[in-house]
Amino acid sequence: MKVLVSDQLGEIGIKMFEEEEGIEVDVKTGLPPDELKSIIGGYDALVIRSATKVTADLIEEAGQLKVIGRAGIGLDNVDIPAATKRGIVVMNTPTGNVITTAEHAISMMMALTRNIPRGTSSLKAGRWDKKMLQGREVFNKKLGVIGFGKIGSIVADRARGLKMRVIVHDPFVAPEQIEKAGDKSVSLEALYAEADYITIHVPKMKETMGFINKDAFRQMKDGVMIINCARGGIIDEVDLEAALTSGKVAGAALDVFETEPPGTCSLIDAENVICTPHLGASTREAQTNVAVAVAEQIIDYLKNGTIINAVNVPSVTGELLTKMGPYLHLAERIGGLMAQLSKGAFKEITIEYTGDFQGIDFTPVTTSLLKGLLTPSLKEDVNYVNAGVIAKDRGIKVSETTSAESDEYLNLITLKAVTTEMESEIAGTIFGKKRSQIVKIDDFQLSMEPEGYFAYIRNFNKPGAFGSITSALGKHGINIDRMNVGESDEKATNIVFLSTDTPISDDIVAEIKALPLVDSIKLVEL
Repeated sequence: MKVLVSDQLGEIGIKMFEEEEGIEVDVKTGLPPDELKSIIGGYDALVIRSATKVTADLIEEAGQLKVIGRAGIGLDNVDIPAATKRGIVVMNTPTGNVITTAEHAISMMMALTRNIPRGTSSLKAGRWDKKMLQGREVFNKKLGVIGFGKIGSIVADRARGLKMRVIVHDPFVAPEQIEKAGDKSVSLEALYAEADYITIHVPKMKETMGFINKDAFRQMKDGVMIINCARGGIIDEVDLEAALTSGKVAGAALDVFETEPPGTCSLIDAENVICTPHLGASTREAQTNVAVAVAEQIIDYLKNGTIINAVNVPSVTGELLTKMGPYLHLAERIGGLMAQLSKGAFKEITIEYTGDFQGIDFTPVTTSLLKGLLTPSLKEDVNYVNAGVIAKDRGIKVSETTSAESDEYLNLITLKAVTTEMESEIAGTIFGKKRSQIVKIDDFQLSMEPEGYFAYIRNFNKPGAFGSITSALGKHGINIDRMNVGESDEKATNIVFLSTDTPISDDIVAEIKALPLVDSIKLVEL
């Protein structure tokens, strides 16, 4: 079996492949896309970091590829749906570099606070700028941590060791869990208003792109300092530069950029900005950890069929996967839908299995549901291996019930959730052998295939409601592919899932929301 390493990988990982009987490894880094495409067909496994772009076109040429392994966490350079469609397992190594990245954020904060880079460069230039480079103490200052996942929670822990007062905003983590760690859970508005330093630890996704912008800076304290060791693009760089120029932001420490490498960039030239070339995970220890992990995982999969840290398939045998596949798919869609329709942090969920499930083990199905529930907020940080652990770490109480009796359906999976703001319920079933259907959302009965992009609309059940919605879409040249309607028992309101052939823009969403018979609208991706 042949393994291609297309990005830089720690020598220990390459050595592990070389020493494994039955494995042949080639190291070919920096290949142009066309050249990589021309050779990928001869390999069973591909090992990458962030440089290689695993596109649908590349996957199309990978006739015998069985597994893609990322030495690190981020998988935004891999077309996961295309890989899944071809039956290719996509793995990452989610824990290998979390400490390293957290330490880098703390290092950047300290270097920014004490003007270490400017002090170094001025002294090397023959100047003694002592009076110009007065710094601050971090003792007793408030550090605002946005995102309390693996890295954010470690940053908070290290900051407490520096005797900082840590305030945290993460709408997907129960406040009790944050308080239990010794920090204070606050709203985003409170964090902006109170924090002397703000450090960002959220994944890069549609909802977080440009998340820290001019409106956010306007709410912050004068003289705040910003640290970003997460992903480029989460901070709007134009708005940050304006805030630095005005003095609203006293300094920024950036390890990541909207475009990498950033090239000529006036933001980097600012005196009150320090920056590093995406070094968050670049320590000897971290690179050793991820190299060993990805090599172990790929070897174990190629030789034994064992799946570890996969983001697109649970850790079960191929035979069992065939039997359980429809239920795993349904459960993940139910979880993903619940996450996108709910408000607040999840505190408690109950999963009810009723009817005939052909004697399957519910454990992987529950794991699949948890992955779906957590993915919208964590993206590639969550997989089929760690979903249960992450749910527990976030203080989510998970319980299951089973019953052989089902009144209306042969089998039914029902998810009941309690968040800090609401309670909700979603149920789904399998029609035929593998057709997933959502059949209930709260008090609404419907039949909806959970696949694709939707506008989820709650409207008042009065004449003209549907007509006003379809007219608004038609006015902008948007065609409706599918429409699924659910009616509540009291018939006062409806829910509508609209699948359209072109994306619905934010402006059109606002226009529909303003219609007199529309209560709410939300875009959903499944």
